[in-house]
Amino acid sequence: MKKKVVQQKSQHKWKKKIFGLILVVVLCFGSLLFMQMRYTHVLGLVSLQHQFVSQSQVEKPKIAFLFIARNRLPLEMVWDAFFRGGDNNFSIFVHPRPGFLLNEATTRSSYFLNRQVNNSIQIDWGEASMIEAERILLRHALGDPLNDRFVFLSDSCIPLYNFSYTYDYIMSTPTSFVDSFADTKDGRYNPKMDPVIPVYNWRKGSQWAVLIRKHAEVVVEDETVFPMFQKYCKKKPLPEFWRDQFIPADTSKVHNCIPDEHYVQTLLAQKGLEKELTRRSVTHTAWDISNSRDRERRGWHPVTYKYSDATPMLIKFIKEIDNIYYETEYRREWCTSKGKPSTCFLFARKFTRTSALRLLNMVSSYIYIYIS
Repeated sequence: MKKKVVQQKSQHKWKKKIFGLILVVVLCFGSLLFMQMRYTHVLGLVSLQHQFVSQSQVEKPKIAFLFIARNRLPLEMVWDAFFRGGDNNFSIFVHPRPGFLLNEATTRSSYFLNRQVNNSIQIDWGEASMIEAERILLRHALGDPLNDRFVFLSDSCIPLYNFSYTYDYIMSTPTSFVDSFADTKDGRYNPKMDPVIPVYNWRKGSQWAVLIRKHAEVVVEDETVFPMFQKYCKKKPLPEFWRDQFIPADTSKVHNCIPDEHYVQTLLAQKGLEKELTRRSVTHTAWDISNSRDRERRGWHPVTYKYSDATPMLIKFIKEIDNIYYETEYRREWCTSKGKPSTCFLFARKFTRTSALRLLNMVSSYIYIYIS
């Protein structure tokens, strides 16, 4: 009897050991399974985050810089320094004279290699060919769906700030920057444009605009306003070209219409899009109103900054401008960025090659390229 009790106790102990062993195995397996599930979850989060970051980087909107040039870009090395901080958030398109190529023989900057458009046209100042060149540049730039802002620049423009500041400034508003005001002076508007372009939609301003994608598409798709400009908006002939032409009895009544100073502004007014504009330019230009002996030519062309003009004081003066006054509208445009008072201009013209290189060589003075 005692022997039977001992056997039962021994079996009971073994059962407890086996149960304990099974419990340990189950707990270990459960822990391993839980750890595997957590590891998979963490991997999934990391992968999702990486995918989100990569997708964000790929889909970040770009600024298209659209250069209108005669031949090569004389200030290419200034822009080379600017684009180094761009982190691929930009694209470049250049409209040179027909047949000109930007290759290793014509540009020292890798950013401009082969960036010329392949269907450029001959541009004549004061003719509709200038606005056709702008439309050509926009057509090419719109081919990239990531291009979200379109900046028109001449071959004599320089940047005033680094890329990061410029990018944030332009992208901080959903509007286009278009210098646009009512043109009340006689001689610009041709009544023959009416009724297609009524006088109350006639605008004037700088051609150096920054367009949002919607407005860039409006310019490219325009088939109404542009033909009227080709036909009726022409610059006034200068006296030296009248020798072989009919001389008008009263030259003051000859229309003097410069297409690139009116086209984009008037087109956007025609389309009822002026509420979508910041009605000022971000490119500084100083107009020459005193040097010309011919009163007819005063104010026709901007001041060209030469080597001796290129000083830190000049740049400081331009960067401190915080408002623009429009006489014809009695309007003062106070400049803002992200809802706060700011400088008005991101770019400036017209600079010669030697003046721009002088600024670039003044490393301690030319800090506006590298910091905001």
